[in-house]
Amino acid sequence: MSRQGGKMKPLKQPKKDKKEEGEDDKAFKEKKKAEEAALKAARERAAKGGPPPSGGIKKSGKK
Repeated sequence: MSRQGGKMKPLKQPKKDKKEEGEDDKAFKEKKKAEEAALKAARERAAKGGPPPSGGIKKSGKK
């Protein structure tokens, strides 16, 4: 019997060879991870609704 109307199985992809990481790759990954952590912290602060860490706009007391 045939599998008419059924889903065909995808062909298996060949496994990718693991390439060795150099110093540049490691440094790039560390930098990327640090940027991601800083971005995540900024998102959390923004979600809380607090003022930005730079102080924001200050109003003068004079009218």
